[in-house]
Amino acid sequence: MTSDWRLFCTVTLPLNALNIINTSSRTLLAVIGPVLAVEFALSGSQLGFLGACMLVAYALAQLPGGVALDRLGPRRVQAALALTTAAGFALFALADSLVGLAVARVIIGLGISAGLVAVIKGNAQWFSPAKVASMTGIAVAMGGLGSVITTVPVEAVLPLIGWRGVSWVLCGLSVASAVWIFLAVPEKPGVARAGASAGDVAVMATIFRSPLFWRYGPAAAMLSSMNFTYLGLWAGPWLRDVAGYEGHARANTLLVYTITMTIGALVVGTASSRAKARGLPPALVIMVCTAGQIAAQVGLALQPSGLGVVVLLWMLFALCAAGAAPGYVTVGQMFPPEQTGRVSTAVNTLTLGFAFVLQAAVGWILDLWPRTAAGGWDPMAYSTALALSVVLQLFIAAQLLRERR
Repeated sequence: MTSDWRLFCTVTLPLNALNIINTSSRTLLAVIGPVLAVEFALSGSQLGFLGACMLVAYALAQLPGGVALDRLGPRRVQAALALTTAAGFALFALADSLVGLAVARVIIGLGISAGLVAVIKGNAQWFSPAKVASMTGIAVAMGGLGSVITTVPVEAVLPLIGWRGVSWVLCGLSVASAVWIFLAVPEKPGVARAGASAGDVAVMATIFRSPLFWRYGPAAAMLSSMNFTYLGLWAGPWLRDVAGYEGHARANTLLVYTITMTIGALVVGTASSRAKARGLPPALVIMVCTAGQIAAQVGLALQPSGLGVVVLLWMLFALCAAGAAPGYVTVGQMFPPEQTGRVSTAVNTLTLGFAFVLQAAVGWILDLWPRTAAGGWDPMAYSTALALSVVLQLFIAAQLLRERR
């Protein structure tokens, strides 16, 4: 236990520092998005585009990032990416147009691209297989602090320092993370190897050709992409336009969401490790979380207005989204240990691809309806968007449940 605790403090915690900033980056627009929409006169499609810019860069960096993690180790990769993230936040704070904001979001996306995957890689290197999911669950729960920071605290300081000031704070935290990671995280002997090779490309091709990957990977990815899509951007506008929440009420609901996801990461991570230890089906946790997330979306599409119902539905959504990280671990453990980084980034590539399409699609769907008198979007547009994501998730769940031939 002492050894595990020491490893957690020297491996998981430092690597997870950038993952906390990762979650902050992904949820920041849910709070400052409405402010940016007013200041820069952004349409729904433009706001969706701004959210998707980070996801595109995030997705494009996944495969080379996975190779880098497996060849160089998480310490070097994560420290360098933390400095890249800092540069992105600095540019975001200085931006004076949609183009400037978009370029900055692209750089931030590159910087945070290995956030959780680097933690999974580090845990897989230093912990026993049965403990990887639970340790990763703890890391994800702590990573939820990033989402907590970008709800009520950001809403509270916006009148004082503005969205530019918030960006500068995140810039400073990214620099501090880089220093901590570089100084604290040990190198696994025999891991670091410079340069890429044709063999790395062949390994990635093998992963993407694997029936196991395509059976389990999309389901785990979809849980995470739904969190990207709604907590990352559209949950805030939904709370304003459908539930009628403004300011602190909206931020408080998002705070409850993030707290639920933090607790859910601990619960689901522990459950996943116990399921593995008892020899239960590897996809059991993914299936249960998928069913719960579909139920939450159906409830939200019905446009509830009561405070209790709205909060409970978003809590269910968040709890089930927490199944994504154990899902990554489950898929990764179906492949050789030396491929953990590449498998995780392959799943993350699916996640970001789904999230990019969904974030942009929600914006396009919202623009099909006339804007409301208050300047928001029509509730029926949100319900239509939720119906689309439910159909996609049902299709992916069907692939997960089909029997092997």
